[in-house]
Amino acid sequence: MLTLITGAVQDRSARGIAAAVSRLITAGRLPAGIRLPTVRSVATELGVSPTTVSEAWRSLILAGAIQTRGRSGTYVSGPLPPRERLRYTQLGNASVTLPKDLSTGVPDPALLPDLSGALRRIGDGRWAGSYLDAPVLPELEAVLRERWPYPPERLTVVDGAMDALDRIAGAMLRFGDHVLVENPAFAPLLDLLQAVGATVIGVPMDAGGVDPAALRQILRDYRPVALFLQPRAQNPTGTSMDRNRALTLAQVLLEAPNLLIVEDDHAGDIASAPLVSLGSHLPDRTVHVASFSKSHGPDLRLAAIGGPSHVIDAVSDRRLLGPGWSSRLLQGVLLDLLTDRRVIAQVATARDTYAARRAALLAVLHGHGVEATAADGINLWMTVPDQQNAMVALAAHGVAAAPGAPFCVQPLAEDHLRITAGLVTGGYDELAEVLASAAFQTSRGSGRRGQGHPHGWR
Repeated sequence: MLTLITGAVQDRSARGIAAAVSRLITAGRLPAGIRLPTVRSVATELGVSPTTVSEAWRSLILAGAIQTRGRSGTYVSGPLPPRERLRYTQLGNASVTLPKDLSTGVPDPALLPDLSGALRRIGDGRWAGSYLDAPVLPELEAVLRERWPYPPERLTVVDGAMDALDRIAGAMLRFGDHVLVENPAFAPLLDLLQAVGATVIGVPMDAGGVDPAALRQILRDYRPVALFLQPRAQNPTGTSMDRNRALTLAQVLLEAPNLLIVEDDHAGDIASAPLVSLGSHLPDRTVHVASFSKSHGPDLRLAAIGGPSHVIDAVSDRRLLGPGWSSRLLQGVLLDLLTDRRVIAQVATARDTYAARRAALLAVLHGHGVEATAADGINLWMTVPDQQNAMVALAAHGVAAAPGAPFCVQPLAEDHLRITAGLVTGGYDELAEVLASAAFQTSRGSGRRGQGHPHGWR
């Protein structure tokens, strides 16, 4: 086996060794359960330091490809059902239906614009062009560029924000790359980065977003290739960065001139905070993703990506080998929605309604002495002594919430629950009493299951 591994290694860096072993595992040449050679034997055979091989092994462990068993050695991970390894599946329990499900993080369907008028207006076949037509409707691209927070070199449309993040990660990241995210971060993003084999490092946050001092130190400790962040209505905390914070972060990021910045503006037009982008300061390194799911409808499955040409062209070129383009019919619907004054007013009403719901629930919770934040978006981030006990207590009252641990790269100082405040249409006092009873559960325990770098929300 030692010869098999060393013979597959062409790049003798830690990342190259990890990539070679990963390929052998994927191909089945290193089957699940087999014991790997020692770090020292691999290092000797390759003529590299044991530290290099140890770093490769750590990358593979973080990606779930191998596991250590103490003195017994290191083994290729056994076959686990993929869903059991996803943070995303821990956010809710599909086998249990509770009367008030506040775990989902989805918009209120009643606040989404009616699509029937747009469908009637554009459903006459006008968008049925050639397979070789531009992937983005020219009229839609013009509207998107007007809305963009900085002039993007290139712009394209894909099938939602997660599709955008997936395609950017696939085009720009390599196995073992150090990638920075907010801590806490959007759980599916953490799943995605693990799937591509990235080594994920959490950057602490404060009330203004990513902590600049912590970011500077992490840049010096590591050599990250990318930073993924949500500029406003951060999921799960609701935090938004202002222009001063964006400028400060941009100045810090000058210390890492090759680092790619990926912004996920997932809340879009229902966010109360103004859109602020690092692309205003670092346009040649910033990729901005604008989603329309929460504002105009999840089933539109549309998000725009704008940024430097080498990133957008790589995404677009690879996409030509798959779906090619996002539905031009749905692009036409989105164009209609973005330019219809009545829809613009409806979305503004939804934004104000979400803000009122957040404020109402937050006010009564604070009145009960509960520590929680809900600055923007549709979610509320509530501190609890123990997330498992709190979720059980809520379930007894027919309320479902999302646990905080799947959002965390590294465990935070306290446990949390994410509550979809945007779905709460009334009964704030009664709900607050239930949430407060869960927040004051006294037993502390094993709810914190995050993993990774020792930086967290504070």
